[in-house]
Amino acid sequence: MATRPVPVHLGPVAGIEPGHEFLRRSEVKDAGLHRDLYKGISSLKGHPAEAIVLSGGYEDDQDLGSVILYTGEGGNQEGRQVADQQLTSGNRALQLSFEQQTPVRVIRKVQEGKRAFYQYAGLYLITRSSAQLGRSGHLIWQFRLEMLTAEALPDSAATLLQEPAVTYEPAPRQLALTSRVVRDTRLMRAVKELYDFSCQVCAARLPTPTGPYAEAAHIRGLGGPHHGPDKLDNLLCLCPNHHVTFDRGSWSVNDDGTLQGQSGRLMLALAHEVNPLHLLYHRRRIYQPHPAPTLF
Repeated sequence: MATRPVPVHLGPVAGIEPGHEFLRRSEVKDAGLHRDLYKGISSLKGHPAEAIVLSGGYEDDQDLGSVILYTGEGGNQEGRQVADQQLTSGNRALQLSFEQQTPVRVIRKVQEGKRAFYQYAGLYLITRSSAQLGRSGHLIWQFRLEMLTAEALPDSAATLLQEPAVTYEPAPRQLALTSRVVRDTRLMRAVKELYDFSCQVCAARLPTPTGPYAEAAHIRGLGGPHHGPDKLDNLLCLCPNHHVTFDRGSWSVNDDGTLQGQSGRLMLALAHEVNPLHLLYHRRRIYQPHPAPTLF
């Protein structure tokens, strides 16, 4: 008896929020995000695409975070385009997603050294579809996807400080001659003012002719491979020295505010709630404990 296919499911999956990580592709399938273990495009014939997996397998792909240039399927061999693509199968499904403006779930394969995992990036809309010559001279179908973002943050600094803990999305990027992460300068200013421009670790406050200087440090970095959020609960106010050493994994922060890699405790203002999930991410993925000295 033939197995009936799982019905088409467009849009979000209950219980799975952006940032959710999976160790294996089979877990992505079991969660209902993507129906296939190998293909990049999840779809059923005659329907818009449900989801795509970004795995770096096509040479014309560009992942800019909130904007993705996604190459359709077909004609690919070991990461190189060797034949023309056709507007069939998954490519046709993405074209229907563009024509009907239905959301597409995006899952990224994240490679960290020898370790790889999958991360749900959220919902995107296809804003452009085109057939063009790829870098290897073959016809490809390329789709421009833009992230469906939450409402813009309010202008009031007081409202920013009262921002509730919410599910986050990768920080937005803007498409130009070069790609750069678009940081919210209001948030960076807000976290510095919370601590009067003093480092949360060493309390250093650096005076300059134009006013005190401090740096806003993201606990979970923006952009690939971390795709952290540009939110107040993902920011620290640090002096330049502690910012650089934190980003490079020399030290980290426990949930209770004590430090790993050096002595001391992180100073926290009452209005500043740091998300423990970002601290955990930093401890697991960025912090590199120093080896104990060898005794002779």
